[in-house]
Amino acid sequence: MPYELFIQAEFGAAHNLREYNGKCERLHGHNWKIDLRVAGDALNGEGMLLDFAELKRILREVLDRFDHRYLNEVPPFDKLNPTSENLARFIADEAAARLPEGVRVVSVTAWESDRCAATFTPVTK
Repeated sequence: MPYELFIQAEFGAAHNLREYNGKCERLHGHNWKIDLRVAGDALNGEGMLLDFAELKRILREVLDRFDHRYLNEVPPFDKLNPTSENLARFIADEAAARLPEGVRVVSVTAWESDRCAATFTPVTK
């Protein structure tokens, strides 16, 4: 895919990891930073793959359900362990479902701190 866009967004949320033997099993919070990369082959009539404003709106729509919440009570993390890996995959899937035809998710990286992150890269067919 010759064109790739990249945006970032942030949200604050608490969680605890289930069945984890360590400090993260206890309730704690993060100021999450999310990196979203999308790609496509064709530009629209305005010369853009996708307007950054639209991409930001899509990501904000996905993240708003988590902002200032306890992730363990928000579906799907009421059942799925709210790890950085699972968060990145969920955000990628939700963003992909909202993207216009011809634009796909390349990756989502969920940063839980300045030095710790997990990236999900969907398998392309």
